[in-house]
Amino acid sequence: MSLLHPRILEDPVHFLGQLPIPGVARCRVPLDVESLESVGPEDPGGSDVPAAAVEGVWQSARALYRAGVHPALQICIRRRGTVVLHRAIGHARGNGPDDVPDAPKELVTPETPFDIFSASKAITAMVIHKLDEEGVLHLEDRVAEFIPEFGRHGKERITIRHILAHRAGIPNLPPDAFDLELLAHPDRVVEILCDAKPRTRPGRLLAYHAVSGGFVLGEVVRRATGDDIRTALEKRVCDPLGFRWMRYGVAPEDLHRVARDALTGPKVRPPMSWLLKNALGVGLDQAVELSNDPRFLTGIVPSANVVTTASELCAFYQCLLDEGTLDGVRVFAPRTVRHATAEVSYLEIDLTLGLPIRYGLGFMLGSEVVSLFGADNPHAFGHVGFTNAFSWADPDRQISVAILTNGKPVVSLHAIRLVQLLGEIGRAFPKIAS
Repeated sequence: MSLLHPRILEDPVHFLGQLPIPGVARCRVPLDVESLESVGPEDPGGSDVPAAAVEGVWQSARALYRAGVHPALQICIRRRGTVVLHRAIGHARGNGPDDVPDAPKELVTPETPFDIFSASKAITAMVIHKLDEEGVLHLEDRVAEFIPEFGRHGKERITIRHILAHRAGIPNLPPDAFDLELLAHPDRVVEILCDAKPRTRPGRLLAYHAVSGGFVLGEVVRRATGDDIRTALEKRVCDPLGFRWMRYGVAPEDLHRVARDALTGPKVRPPMSWLLKNALGVGLDQAVELSNDPRFLTGIVPSANVVTTASELCAFYQCLLDEGTLDGVRVFAPRTVRHATAEVSYLEIDLTLGLPIRYGLGFMLGSEVVSLFGADNPHAFGHVGFTNAFSWADPDRQISVAILTNGKPVVSLHAIRLVQLLGEIGRAFPKIAS
């Protein structure tokens, strides 16, 4: 008779993945992970996709969790508007690599909110597109028309469109802009932005604006409407759609509800660490530390601190998939959605990320070959967030997807299982003949 636990024989990869390796930070994952799972309202058999295929996607998500680099994982998928998968696994708090084994642990649920980091950019973009729809501003307007002092140092020709398309030439903020005390003093953040010098001529080159663009757009919204961008989002999107979360940050009394982020995986070394610091403006360790700081989680960082659930984020993309309507409530005109998600960058090399990426005006786009959302999805649009948050809609498959995690690995073997999960979603939900 074998002395090994039967689950080890079933999943030796999981067992090997739990062996300690110097320099690799992992969470503690029990063999019986089913005890860590919870299910939200879903109807796996409520679409044209067999329930077994939906369950196959969940098995892939469970395998990704077993890799040990995400304390918690939350996923929601809609097919033709029906929620077919809505589940969570792991711990929102207490099971990060730096937590002691007997630390108090809080299970994640489908209602646990996560910070979605750069996936916030798509939401911020739709606030801008909504204001364009209302005639409050136009994408061809120059930023300096709203913020006259922004026109210093050759930035007078930068337009709102340049910001949305990552072509404004100001991809990075000065290091002093990452002082979280500044979030309570937006005028000082604006002053730093106005003093910044562009790296390139506006419109010339594609370079992902990880944080800077969001602050610029947030101030444009404030000057154009009199409301901060948090209020603009609430009035135009969240309140009409009945969302509990999907705001920039949370109220102080909700801080304990937000899933805590953890730095996981192997230590990131040059040149990858240089690339990340260039994109984020700070080192990886500092980025994770900042993300758990109450000042960050209660402030307004338009490019990086929308807090929401996979369910709400999936519903947001379903709204876009249905040309601006969700459950009979219209928040965007169809042409607004089409304009936002139309291709404007054609697989150029992004000089910040070092990769060829297709972009819309605020969205990353899919590809006929391989994209950030899997394979064979040329009409998909969405956004990813640091490091393993994925959200997108695919009109060809009639799906909207949100995958949220609170582990922050970069280069790790978990990437194999992540790719497998994205591939499984594509296979489980085939394209619908038009």
